[in-house]
Amino acid sequence: MPQPTADQQTFDNELRGAMFRNDKGDNPARPDYRGRCQINGKQFRISGWVRTAKQSGDKYLSLAFTLDEAPPPEVAAIAPDDDLPF
Repeated sequence: MPQPTADQQTFDNELRGAMFRNDKGDNPARPDYRGRCQINGKQFRISGWVRTAKQSGDKYLSLAFTLDEAPPPEVAAIAPDDDLPF
């Protein structure tokens, strides 16, 4: 885990975060906004998509939080091999 900078050592980031406009490139499914936050001392990645409510037509931001320490999905899906001698 990287060492906190001087600013991070004096500022409590708990339950705080920031999001920034994301370059979607040629993939319209990419989030419109991306960022990071801290919850219970753990770092999370935030993804946000601008959506429109079907009935009211109001714009809103749909969010997804991913634990920053989580292994990539392809690694998490691999089960350990119990037959290995080590």
